[in-house]
Amino acid sequence: MDGNQIVKTTADKFAQSEAHFSDEISKLRTGRAHPSMLDGLMIEAYETKMPLIQVGSITVPEATTLQITPFDPTNIEAISTAIRADQQLGLNPSDDGRVVRIPVPPLTTERRQQIVKVVKEKMEDAFISMRNARHDGIKQIKTEGLKGDEAKGLESDIDEAMAKVKKSIESAAKLKEEEILKV
Repeated sequence: MDGNQIVKTTADKFAQSEAHFSDEISKLRTGRAHPSMLDGLMIEAYETKMPLIQVGSITVPEATTLQITPFDPTNIEAISTAIRADQQLGLNPSDDGRVVRIPVPPLTTERRQQIVKVVKEKMEDAFISMRNARHDGIKQIKTEGLKGDEAKGLESDIDEAMAKVKKSIESAAKLKEEEILKV
């Protein structure tokens, strides 16, 4: 593998870290109801764990309410139970036998601060992932037997790519923080 390919592979790993970070912070509550709040929620249906999206459709009839219409009404209790059991969501669903309605309460100042801490944790996780990718890239440069100015130039390219993605992640985190803290 040549040096430029190593840099490209490492930069791709940085981009994956950024995409994962963006995906993770999009799931965090900001006070408004949004279907992505329930992404990753697993429902016990048909004697197996399934993602909520495979069990029902999620709509937002009002700014502070989520509504889930199960494809099979026998799963309505399982949906309610899974949402209620997820402590990170902090939601209390109700069902009328046909649909599950989830009122999204306004965030307290304390809860907003907790969510901001989660954003910072997710950002740090992304940075750790990027540092590991950088370390792997530099290690690969050395394993390929590249030395001197060429190796330093490739390391510099990796560092530039990392700095660019890090700046992008920091600005996305800052925007999310402002969105969360806005009352």
